[in-house]
Formats: sequence, structure tokens, C-alpha cells
Amino acid sequence: MLTAFTRAFRTPDLRKKLLFTVGIVVLFRFGSVMPSPGVSTRAVNTCLNSASADSSNVYSLINLFSGGALLQLSIFALGIMPYITSSIIIQLLVVVIPRLEQLKKEGSSGEQKLTQYTRYLTIALGVLQATGIVALARSGRLFPSCSAAIIPDTSLFRVATIVIMMTAGTSVIMWMGELITARGVGNGMSLLIFTSIAARLPSEGTRILRVAGGVVFSLVILLGIAIMVFVVFVEQSQRRIPVQYAKRLIGRRMYGGTSTYLPIKVNQAGIIPVIFASSLLQLPQLAGQVWSNQGFQDFEQRYLSRGDHPLYLVTYFALIIAFTYFYVAITFNPTEVADNMKKYGGFIPGIRPGNPTAEYLKHVLDRITLPGSLFLGVITVLPLALLNLTKDQPFPFAGTSVLIMVGVGLETVKQIESQLMLRNYEGFLR
Repeated sequence: MLTAFTRAFRTPDLRKKLLFTVGIVVLFRFGSVMPSPGVSTRAVNTCLNSASADSSNVYSLINLFSGGALLQLSIFALGIMPYITSSIIIQLLVVVIPRLEQLKKEGSSGEQKLTQYTRYLTIALGVLQATGIVALARSGRLFPSCSAAIIPDTSLFRVATIVIMMTAGTSVIMWMGELITARGVGNGMSLLIFTSIAARLPSEGTRILRVAGGVVFSLVILLGIAIMVFVVFVEQSQRRIPVQYAKRLIGRRMYGGTSTYLPIKVNQAGIIPVIFASSLLQLPQLAGQVWSNQGFQDFEQRYLSRGDHPLYLVTYFALIIAFTYFYVAITFNPTEVADNMKKYGGFIPGIRPGNPTAEYLKHVLDRITLPGSLFLGVITVLPLALLNLTKDQPFPFAGTSVLIMVGVGLETVKQIESQLMLRNYEGFLR
């Protein structure tokens, strides 16, 4: 990996792309620590240093993807989360709404319209999320055990200004991600998420070292390295189904007759099932803040608030498995893949084209999804079960963090290597 980056910096055009990407990332991190107008920085720092801010689980997912900017109420407080949510919603609606499915099949023009719909939905979700976060901070429920006034001026004009600034920050982040994709290296949105997660690792590691000691800190580092190696191994694993294309005579030329394969990854769903399961588990915690039923609040605080409780871990694990099967079922259509193979004269050796091929692909997909879902469940639940080891401090190599960082890192390195191969390719006669 380091060799690829060294060779990339020696190539002038790739060096410009890498420096452009680094510049956008620096601006993104600068906006993540810049407070919104009307927010008391001193009060925010006081509340962040309290024990309840570290152990808050309700906004942990959004705070993770914002690089800690959410609880600081900065300009980029919402991070990339509204865009992720809108992208997932559009992907689900494509399966349900025929018009959107038709747009997806139209090629680049249809993809541009779907991207535009995603942007509009991102702005709408940004307004909703910013309004909710500011309302919680205004009422003092963002940090329940902290009495400091985060927003001293609670007038409607001041609150509306903060909401508009946070929504505008989400728009700027979306624009930065598209700039990196178009003029930089790698997928812009993924790189911004990678940056947000990586920015939290030093502070979380320092907190574990201070609270739990050097021995526990060393064990956490070794366990984190082992988890990352395991994630890389599984992320690169795939089932390759051989596909043979028959020869066809078109005019006076013979086409086809080639052999290839259809790759099916073990982790076909990626990080999406973890996001779905985390969002669903946060609903009882949000309901507990709104619904003043003492029995429900006690149940939520005892079983669903702490991540190391057995009921919480089992529920989380089961939801990840269920959402993995659900997401794979709506994103990979064996019938459509079999029809496309049949259209271009492709077939799986030993399997008849058409419906038998679709049934075979569904059988393979069901079998390979099981280890993929178990992998996601173990990687996500294991760090939560280690809260006692780290003395209730967040595990820096949590499942969501490692999956995103490893996936984005591997994809970025592959793109750099592919561009290097295009520029340093030597012909057959040389």
C-alpha cells in the first residue's frame, strides 16, 4: 500500500489529485471543529467532559460519522449522515417504485436524476435532523446530566440561524464529497466518513490509556489489529461462479466463446445492515426521552441503554442477521442476473439458462449470506462486549468503524493502483 502511494506522488497528475483530496479533507476537518453561531463553546466543552457525554448511545452513530462534530454543535455537526440515509432510502424506493426503477435502467441520465433526488432528500433530512438536535440542546436533553446553557440565546431567530447553518454545512459536505469523486482520488463520501472515524481514534485511545492503564491499552491495540486483519480477509473473500459465453456469428465475425466468472462477496451487504440495526435500537432510547412512562424508561435504561447487556447484544446480533438477508434480497436480483446472462449468451456450466440459473444463484446467495451476516454480527457485537475491559470507555476499533475504514482504505488503494497501471502500462513489443 505504501509503495502505491509513493509511486502515485511521483506521477504529476496523480500527485495533484492526491493533494486536492488532502486539501478537501483538511477543510472538512476545519469545519467539523468550527462552532455554529450562537453556541457556547465553553458550555459544550464542559458537557463533553462529563461522564454522560462519553456514554451516550442515542446519538453515537451520527456522532461517529460526524467525527465527534455532532456533540460539539459545529457547522458540520450533521456530517455525512443525512446523505447516507437519503442514499439508503432512494435505494429502497428504487425496488418499490417502478418509475425510479426505470430511471436506474436508463443509464447515466437516469443515475443523474436519482442523484438529484438524493440531494433534495439530503437537504430535507438535514433540516429535520438539525431541528431535532438544536431542540434537544435548547431544552437541555442533549446532555441530560449537564446544566450548562449550550445555547444561551434561545430566541426563534437564533435557533433558526443554527439550523440553517447546520443544513448548509451538510450541503457543503455533500459538495466536497462530489468534488473528491470528480477531481480527486477515491469515492468522496466514503473518504469523508473515513476521515471522521479516523479523527476519533487518537482521543478514544488516549482516554482508554488514562482510565484503564497501559496493559489494557496494549491489549486493545493488539485486539484491534487482529480485528482489522480478520475484516480485510473477509472483505476480500468472494465466491466466483464460472460463466461461459457461447460463440455467436454476427455478420462475418465470431463473437463470444470466452470464460469469466460472477463474483459474489461474502459480505455482500456491506455496512448497511449495521446502520439499520443501530438505528432501530436507538428508537426505544429516543422514545424513552419523549414518553414519560417510568416503567418503560426503567426497562430501557436497564436492558437497552448499556451496550454490554446480554439482551442488548442478542437483539443487536439478531437484527444484523435479519437486515443482512433483507438488504441482500433487495439489492441482488438472481432472476435479473440470469436474464442478462441469457440475453448475451452466457451460462453457468452444468446449469440450464433461465429459471434454473436464477434458482442456482439464489441457492448460492442464501448459503454465502449466512457467514457474511455472522461476520457482521460478531465484528459489531464483540467490541460492545468488551466495555468491561475498557472500563466503560468506547472501544476505538468498533465494528462499524473498522468495517468502514477497511472497506474505504482497500477501495482507495485499488483505485490508485488501477490508475498507476494505466499510466505505467508497457506494451507487448516493449
